Amino acid sequence: MKKKKPEEHENHERWLVSYADFITLLFAFFVVMYAISSVNEGKYRVLSNSMVEAFNKNQAGMYTGDTIMEFNSGNYETFRKDGATTEGYTVFDERMREIANDILSVMDNLVKEGQVRVKISRKGVTVDINAGVLFNAGEAALGEKPAAIMQSVAEKLKKKPNKIVIEGHTDDTPISTSVYPSNWELSSARASSVVRLFIDSGVEPSRLTVVGYADQKPVESNHLEEGRARNRRVSVIVDSGVTEGE
Repeated sequence: MKKKKPEEHENHERWLVSYADFITLLFAFFVVMYAISSVNEGKYRVLSNSMVEAFNKNQAGMYTGDTIMEFNSGNYETFRKDGATTEGYTVFDERMREIANDILSVMDNLVKEGQVRVKISRKGVTVDINAGVLFNAGEAALGEKPAAIMQSVAEKLKKKPNKIVIEGHTDDTPISTSVYPSNWELSSARASSVVRLFIDSGVEPSRLTVVGYADQKPVESNHLEEGRARNRRVSVIVDSGVTEGE
C-alpha cells in the first residue's frame, strides 16, 4: 500500500512578494521624479506661503494670517522689555519692528486693556482697533478722544514711506438705517473717517487706501458677544513692501 504524500500547506504570505515589488517600483518612481525635477525658489515660496495660510486658522475657522509677532494684553510687557523676539520668532524686518514699537508707544494703554492688537506679519504691521474705542454704535464719526488717539498714530506714520490700508469690519448683526443701509456702507464709512483724519494729520493721500469688508473677514466667531466685539474693528495696515514670492 502506497503512502499518501503529505498535503502541501497553503502559503498565506504570498502577498508579501507582490507588496515588496510594489514598494520597490514606487521608490524607483520617486527617485526618478526627484532626479528630473528642478526647484523654482519663487514658486516654492508661493506654495509655502499658501500652505501656511491654509493651516493658519484658529479653531473657529477664522483666518489669522501669517503672523510673526502679535502684541496684546497678554504679552505686551514682554515685548516692551526685549523689543525683538517673542516665542522664538525673530522679526524679519527691523523697520517693521520700529513701526510697531512707535504705534505701541501711543496706544499702550489700549493694548493693555485688550482694545488694540498689533501684529507683524509678512504683509506688514496690522493694528486692530476695537470699533467701540472709536465710534458709537451704528455711527462712523470719530469722537474727540478717539480722534486724538488716531492723530497720534498718524503722526508716527506720516514720515514713513510705506503704503497704508485702512479696513473697516463689522460683526454679522444686520444694520439698516437711512444713513447706512447695510454693514458694507458702515464699515466703509468708518474706514473713510480714519483716512480723512490721517490726511488732515499730514499723511500723503497717495499712500492711503480705504476698504470696507462688512462682516466678511471675522477674526473670531460671531456666536458670542466677545467674538462679535473683536470683529467690530478698524484695521490699520502698514504695508511691508514684501511681494508674493520674495
